[in-house]
Amino acid sequence: MQEKLIFHDISKHLTSSVQWASCVIGKCNSEDAYHSDLTAPNSIGNMALLPINTKFRGPAPPGDGSKDIIDEAIYFFKANIFFKNYEVKTPADRVLIYLTLYITECLKKLQRCTSKVQGAKDMQQLGIASFSIPGEAGFPLNAMYAKPANRQEADQMRAYLQQIRQETGTRLVEKVMDPATNKPSKWWMCFVKRKFMDKSLAARGM
Repeated sequence: MQEKLIFHDISKHLTSSVQWASCVIGKCNSEDAYHSDLTAPNSIGNMALLPINTKFRGPAPPGDGSKDIIDEAIYFFKANIFFKNYEVKTPADRVLIYLTLYITECLKKLQRCTSKVQGAKDMQQLGIASFSIPGEAGFPLNAMYAKPANRQEADQMRAYLQQIRQETGTRLVEKVMDPATNKPSKWWMCFVKRKFMDKSLAARGM
């Protein structure tokens, strides 16, 4: 019985697919990566301006409670994190890429947390911390993202990214912090050192 429970626990936390196993041994095919199936009529730069289920203020349209881009990013993270190459198929994919990179930064912070309360505080601080947007020197994927056309669009883009950063951090605390131990789950911490697309949102030297 105990062996069955252990197996169930493992299968629940890991992506149970041949694709995941292939990535573990370094045979990821960029065509196998997960992509967003969300669409939006508007965009900021060349990122889709998608509805978000959140209480944080920002330019994103309010969600209707159905799956949003943050749900997708968290759900696909453990599979997509292994890919060094990723083909952008839609404007929503650029939001998915950004969130995947941001989740990694969140995990780096959460691995040092000794309680859920501390995790929530650290995610709040990270969400509003200074960060680079497309077109700025510190942004790691300027070749894939259009820089803002003007100051107004730059302000809107920064507000949009901050909004999704804040909501993502809030949701990750619930996912990552194990209620049984009040510490980060090992099933998430094992991905901390992985680098999606071999990129990082962190400033060099951090």
